[in-house]
Amino acid sequence: MSDSVRGGDGLVAAAELAGVPDEFQRLWTPHRMAYIQAGPEPLREECPFDEAPRKSDEDGLIVFRGETAYVLLNLFPYNSGHLLVCPYRHIATYDEATAEEVAEIGALTQTAMRVLRQVSRCDGFNIGMNQGAVAGAGVAAHLHQHIVPRWATDANFFPIIAKTKALPQLLGEVRVAIADAWPA
Repeated sequence: MSDSVRGGDGLVAAAELAGVPDEFQRLWTPHRMAYIQAGPEPLREECPFDEAPRKSDEDGLIVFRGETAYVLLNLFPYNSGHLLVCPYRHIATYDEATAEEVAEIGALTQTAMRVLRQVSRCDGFNIGMNQGAVAGAGVAAHLHQHIVPRWATDANFFPIIAKTKALPQLLGEVRVAIADAWPA
């Protein structure tokens, strides 16, 4: 690259890079490529929610292990701190859960909300379960509840126009912060 393209700080203006210059700035999110390349059925040789508890907390992105359920970070998060609450048992729908599993999933969801408010200072949450592939469940065979922290300032054009979310923290850093803040 010629010296005329490089600024004094060694950076190159986006408009000077290969391609047709336009008014758009680029937000590079290479970590999403693993999800995109995996296609519609990522990690399906084994159920990821059966596999996660067999790994170390760090490798499984687990922030807390309960008696009948556990909490882990979503490998493909919508926002930083996007948690999942899963029963250990491989069941597909909420009506298959025992009373103990339902109670612990509920208690872990409440604790996760408190911890996320403390750690990330979020303003609200999207909480829900997609039951079955037709309802949008990415892993339809294993029940899991989403806890997605939301901020008043997190709404922008990226998800609407570019199908992109900007995530300001690495998953490992988020896992440590949440796990450290989880009450004993």
